Amino acid sequence: MIAMDAAGKRVLVIGAGKSGVAAAELLQRQGAEVLVSEVGPVGEEVAARLQQQGISLEQEGHSGRFFDADFSVVSPGIPPHAPVIQSLQARGVAIYSEIELASWYCRARIVGITGTDGKTTTSTLIHRIAESDGLRKGYRSFSVGNIGVPFASKVEEMGPGDVAVVELSSYQLERCFTFRPEVSVITNITPDHLARYGGDMQQYAEAKYRIYANQKEGDTLVYNADDPILRSHFEGVAGRLPFSITPFGQDRPASAEECRAVLIEDDAVVVRTSAGSERVIELSRVLKESFRGRHNIYNTLAAVATARALGIEDDAVRTALEEFRGVEHRQEFVASIDGCGWINDSKATNLNAMRQALESAPGRVVLIAGGQDKGNDYPSIGGLVREKVTMLIAIGESKGTLASAFEGIVPLKQASSLEEAVRFAREAAGNKESVLFSPGCASFDMFKNFEDRGRQFKQCVHQLERC
Repeated sequence: MIAMDAAGKRVLVIGAGKSGVAAAELLQRQGAEVLVSEVGPVGEEVAARLQQQGISLEQEGHSGRFFDADFSVVSPGIPPHAPVIQSLQARGVAIYSEIELASWYCRARIVGITGTDGKTTTSTLIHRIAESDGLRKGYRSFSVGNIGVPFASKVEEMGPGDVAVVELSSYQLERCFTFRPEVSVITNITPDHLARYGGDMQQYAEAKYRIYANQKEGDTLVYNADDPILRSHFEGVAGRLPFSITPFGQDRPASAEECRAVLIEDDAVVVRTSAGSERVIELSRVLKESFRGRHNIYNTLAAVATARALGIEDDAVRTALEEFRGVEHRQEFVASIDGCGWINDSKATNLNAMRQALESAPGRVVLIAGGQDKGNDYPSIGGLVREKVTMLIAIGESKGTLASAFEGIVPLKQASSLEEAVRFAREAAGNKESVLFSPGCASFDMFKNFEDRGRQFKQCVHQLERC
């Protein structure tokens, strides 16, 4: 589907990160005249890469050279109120996301996954299931989008029989207008990134709902019926939507009797239809030390529901689920040192993700938390912290806020660096507790991103192993 032919067009790409560079390269291959414009400095490697391909680059500010562009592609991290966006809109220049652009050239079946938490794990599960099925049937699965691989960098490799599993943030969905997944998945909606949406949860939710805006008859929407925001929304609109809806949940979805649903019955994942329940796999074959917790049951249910919508057979589903060992930086077991287990949950960039990690952790833990605060309501997890945490070690910009929130609830130390936090945790945990690194905050105060933060945590732990 080509919503717009880029050949011969003048296109401004705003932002020289991974998605911006991938968008520029795709546009250039499609015959567009491209300018990449970055408000800050661009690394030598990126600059050389663009130059070699004949793609124009400007850095340290937007000059306005392409403000008369035929259209523009914007990186997801650039907010709608940025001056360059305002200037383009004032001139009537259409602005698209890299996801929207890539979808114009996608010949594969698209699965889109969004939500506040669980996107990456659910996307990875769906990708592994499709890979398993594809090995038997001769098609390929591609894992792209917010997971770290730009959609635009892989879309030209995809054929009509392949599957594109696209993880989507609300930022990426904001500038999607024709993007149409065959299967859309919404894992949950809880407070996150609210500064982008003026503190308005409804605006944040509406950005997520864009994932199904263009779905048609024959498509499927999969959603978490245990999430109160999603349940309320879809109970109100379900009868008016032209496509199929599959709810999933650990509690009985309200619509389970009227349509297909994916549920837990007798400690197994089942697909319920009007004809009865079909048993897919026992939870004991899915959950393991590296993949456990109530939230991962939801991720599993979402993946099974998606597999059914794609027509994937249960044998491929079972193979992938039994082999799955979790996702890096998401409750990732790092090491056991003198009987103390160390868990890397750097991907916990909001309070709900931290809550899930604490609920899933075996026994009590020493918790390392903190970073760039998102206006977290820390008192809301005070009871859980009292129950599960023997000591809280606070880091980053929010360490003072954490100290104030949990004073008198749990013993607490403030660390000036991640290395110091790991040393404090080693002393506090001994061989009796686990150490859980679940920041509950953004990473940008001290690190490049959550991946950088998680890798540095693992490096600190492995240094302890060598001592």
